[in-house]
Amino acid sequence: MSSDLTKVIERVLSDEQNVREASAPYVTEFPYDRDKEAQVTRREFCNFLFLTSSALLVSTAGFAGKAIYDAGSEVKFTPARIQGALDLKPGTALNFTYPDKEDTAILIRSEDGKYSAFGQKCTHLSCPVFYSKENKRLECPCHEGGFDAKTGTVLYGPPPRPLDMIELEVQNGEVFAVGRRVRGNES
Repeated sequence: MSSDLTKVIERVLSDEQNVREASAPYVTEFPYDRDKEAQVTRREFCNFLFLTSSALLVSTAGFAGKAIYDAGSEVKFTPARIQGALDLKPGTALNFTYPDKEDTAILIRSEDGKYSAFGQKCTHLSCPVFYSKENKRLECPCHEGGFDAKTGTVLYGPPPRPLDMIELEVQNGEVFAVGRRVRGNES
């Protein structure tokens, strides 16, 4: 066993010597002391930890401050006509975006002809929900969550809160999205 260990040590030392010989011509151009490469003092390590922790604290405080500021400002929604809502047959759904192009939503026309709309992101892990006509509910295929198609409340699965509600108005037969409300903290 000790002979195997000796061979390994000799091989490592010879590899080190080969590296030193190969890099010798370039030492003047790239001065680099390999012997001090892995030596970090306690003081340097503590300084690194302090600076890293301080940077994380400052950045977290900045994000928290922005979140508090944004929560205090009132969001204004502009009404937007939902294209294709007039052609929607009872018992079907239509995808659209509101209030921005990145905010996907789903409009559902129930069997009785009434409209309801919700944000399309599942409240569990933001997977897109779809309308299941057979089950008359919104379903999340990622983790098998289910939502009521009329209210957006959680029926089953891991979602912690209801879907975001898109407020609708029907004017002259046209369907307009007029607001978006995050739900889940009503009680």
